[in-house]
Amino acid sequence: MTCLRVDRLAVTSSIDRFSVSNKIKFLAVTLRNERVSIAKSLLALFVSASLVAAPVWAAPSSSLGIVVYADRAQVGTAQASVGATVFSGDRLSTEQTGSLQVRASAARLLLAGASSATFSQDDATPSATLTGGTATFSTANSKAFALHVASAVIRPNSDQPTIGQVTVLNPKELIVRSTRGSLSIAVEDDVREIPEGAAYRVVLDPNAADPQGPRGAGSGGYGRPPIKAAKSRFIWFAVGVTAVVTVWALHEAFESPDRP
Repeated sequence: MTCLRVDRLAVTSSIDRFSVSNKIKFLAVTLRNERVSIAKSLLALFVSASLVAAPVWAAPSSSLGIVVYADRAQVGTAQASVGATVFSGDRLSTEQTGSLQVRASAARLLLAGASSATFSQDDATPSATLTGGTATFSTANSKAFALHVASAVIRPNSDQPTIGQVTVLNPKELIVRSTRGSLSIAVEDDVREIPEGAAYRVVLDPNAADPQGPRGAGSGGYGRPPIKAAKSRFIWFAVGVTAVVTVWALHEAFESPDRP
């Protein structure tokens, strides 16, 4: 009987060791499978993140400016608020008594009441197209900003701090003022300078006929074709000396070359 008990104990002990060994092997296999599964999941996550992030890293941001002042104004169809980001293609507008100011890199744009403009970009230069009302812009250099009105492009003429104002009278007529520094106005290849303190009423007339001089003027001599006069893309009339824009003067930062 004692021998039987010993045999049973030996058999039982052997079975227990076999069972424990199997459990250890099963646990090892399970852990190895889990590690492989986790590694595959991490690899898939990394590849997915790379595919998602790649176009974001490759494409430049279309953000052009930030709203720094807004009163009864809209960006698109939403009410404008300080800190809102302005993107290329965004339409900015103000109510009759509203005002909106946007900082775009080394420039600022101020829309007066009942005005509208669409932000865009000329190469690396922030720009806007004024479709109605009055816009005043401040720049720290000649490449800081450009304002479009129909076929005309108004921009600073030098790297000196510049303040200009443009008012749209109708689709073919505008008033351009320079209150600080000089401005450049261009319609295709017709480029002219507006000196500091001057204001001009500009009539856009791209289809105007070539200006005619006195009889015989422009002839190149006998047997030669006449010399073609340069075509004027617009007509302008001086309207007097400008004063400093009052609303602009309220914003001290506009007077700083470092913070236009």
